[in-house]
Amino acid sequence: MAVETLYRSTRDLETTFVDRKLADAHDQMLELAESLTEVLQKNVAGLTEKQAEDAGIFMAKNRAAFAAAFKSNASALAELINAGEASAE
Repeated sequence: MAVETLYRSTRDLETTFVDRKLADAHDQMLELAESLTEVLQKNVAGLTEKQAEDAGIFMAKNRAAFAAAFKSNASALAELINAGEASAE
């Protein structure tokens, strides 16, 4: 009988990983998404909880592109814009 070790994020009990690094990265992404959601809810008037959560998760998943954009490289967001347009079609 084979034994397989699975890792689970403390914030997402439904998703399991076979690699601890991936589980840790997923947990960190969800932690960032929670913080972003809270900031958005408190600072953007008229934003619903669902919209703030969706935006927070999107920003956390695309952390590298936003980080590059905040470091004076706004063109880093072009890939996200193009991906959004492609998925809307």
